Amino acid sequence: MIRLSALTKAFKKHRVLDALELSIAEGERVALIGSNGAGKTTMIRCILGEYTFSGGLEVNGLSPRVDRAAVLKTVGFVPQLPPPLKMPVRELVRFAAAVSGTSPSRIDELAARLGLDVKLFAHHPFFKLSGGQKQKLLIAIALGRDARYLFLDEPAANLDPEARHTFFTLLAERAANATMIISSHRLDEVAALVNRVIELDRGKVVLDDRVADAPLTGVLTCAVVLRRPDAAIAKALGEWGFADVREGLEWAGRVAGADRLRFMGMLSRYVGLLVKVSLEEQHVAALKVVAS
Repeated sequence: MIRLSALTKAFKKHRVLDALELSIAEGERVALIGSNGAGKTTMIRCILGEYTFSGGLEVNGLSPRVDRAAVLKTVGFVPQLPPPLKMPVRELVRFAAAVSGTSPSRIDELAARLGLDVKLFAHHPFFKLSGGQKQKLLIAIALGRDARYLFLDEPAANLDPEARHTFFTLLAERAANATMIISSHRLDEVAALVNRVIELDRGKVVLDDRVADAPLTGVLTCAVVLRRPDAAIAKALGEWGFADVREGLEWAGRVAGADRLRFMGMLSRYVGLLVKVSLEEQHVAALKVVAS
């Protein structure tokens, strides 16, 4: 259980968190949403014990400031901005494994599932990896430990579609035994991952709602038919891993089930070009969304 009681945090004269009152129960998957500057990252940093604050804050009955080492033993964390570490990748993996009581091979395995071969970058300084490579390694480190709580700050921002699907699958594998707070400035990025939505604005809770508990796994096959070829939508579909099957007029690919809202949001920018869009579950009874 995580309890926030009148939690307040200010930087100089600017109050970022304004008397927050929240309780997050074991096993909940929470989308923490709000615009940039709403207080999402500051709230997570307070829970991790990185900031002083006023008010009350407990993680499983412990204070993140007084009992920080004990709290951090139960936490896996993916930051919004990767730290500028000069440590070589192999050394970082070994250090993270030792601190969390897991094995380097477990982190390597998770990174490989996300599409990052740690052996290829073993001697590269972490800060020289690409944004996507850093994100994959940080996710592997966070999920490679038996954490009771997972704090994920914009965790899939730099992931390609295939890695996002794997990431959702990894979260599904942990859903039964971990409480998750997933921070994002857009609900459609995380809506299918959670069963509760909390929105912050200017450091206050403006929305706290339960949502349907959707499965985190599943893949949709998708076909998109266009009125005419168009370079902009071709680039966008290519970034999702789609293939041109008819001279720019028809595209085919796969979308992770948890990414369907994000995918449809992307398509909405090109609605004038769409003749037909179909999405169909691969493993369960067919779900079709058709726009003509």
